[in-house]
Amino acid sequence: MAEELRNIFSEQFIISLSSYLEEEYPAFNSALFQSRIYHDHWNDLSLKMRVRHITSCLHETLPKQYDEAIAILKAVAPRVRESLAGIIFPDYVEVYGLDDWEISMDALEFFTKYSTSEFAVRPFFISNPHKMTQQFLKWSKDSNEHVRRLASEGSRPRLPWGMALVSLKQDPSPTLPILENLKKDTSLYVRKSVANHLNDISKDHPGIVIELAEKWIGKSEITNWIIKKGLRTLLKKGNEQALELVGIKRNSNIDVLHLTVVNSVKIGDTLSYSFELHSRDQQEQKIRIEYSIDYVKANGKLSPKQFKISENTISPNELKIYQRNHSFKELSTRKHYPGMHVISVIINGEVKASAEFSVTH
Repeated sequence: MAEELRNIFSEQFIISLSSYLEEEYPAFNSALFQSRIYHDHWNDLSLKMRVRHITSCLHETLPKQYDEAIAILKAVAPRVRESLAGIIFPDYVEVYGLDDWEISMDALEFFTKYSTSEFAVRPFFISNPHKMTQQFLKWSKDSNEHVRRLASEGSRPRLPWGMALVSLKQDPSPTLPILENLKKDTSLYVRKSVANHLNDISKDHPGIVIELAEKWIGKSEITNWIIKKGLRTLLKKGNEQALELVGIKRNSNIDVLHLTVVNSVKIGDTLSYSFELHSRDQQEQKIRIEYSIDYVKANGKLSPKQFKISENTISPNELKIYQRNHSFKELSTRKHYPGMHVISVIINGEVKASAEFSVTH
């Protein structure tokens, strides 16, 4: 995916960006800027490396005074239609603005409305955690949903593609008031970030998230949705408290019968499997149905990956039949290796049945 995303910085994008910059800053040297962009290694640069390279080229061709450069970039940013490409603007702040706090905070707040400043704010937090936390709290009450989301997303302890905030992994309590401010946000965009933030915390401090979920549960449909999404890692792990919070209880009276899987599947093809689910319980109950595959890695060891099938109810003595497929197509995020794999069916956090199958070239 990153391979495809880096191509947002196409030749046409660079030409358009040069034109916008020249309109706002007539002294801008478009020829120099573009020649610096396309050095010998441009085609080899990853997405993040291209962002940083463009930032460096901007710094070389814009005014050396930071406030002047930011004013030009703020004039240009709304004209860049591709939001992901717009991360070059907050990246400029991240690289060159750490010593100009007020100008940088204003710029990050502005740029996030057109792209996202979630990555760029993190060095500022590392530089001054208390000051940045206070800024996050202020942003969490902003009228703009993009700014409110920045308060949650920028302070996530384990933001994907972003540097980890080690102090928040160790103690997430400074961000809890931010999440409290956003727990009933009217924007789905913001609520997803809050849920993802909770999920981050749950990986290091499950007890904190469980305690917070117990306070929020039942307050509204919004908080219920956030809690369920925020507990997803704990639900996958079969955490009993997390399961109970979403109305699911472990129950040995549910059986998985006749798990059947094809003997072998070729890399690039699809694995077919089926099983039956039978309840010996005397009451209707909620069930969470998942499966996991223990993938063979390059070193020959197995690495499990879990997937959700459904979440519904099962009646007394009911028999449910499931037939599913799983793709072994090569992905940028997952490379397949030949060998014996294992598929397991998981009900309410408990492995109920497993079977082996072979993956071949």
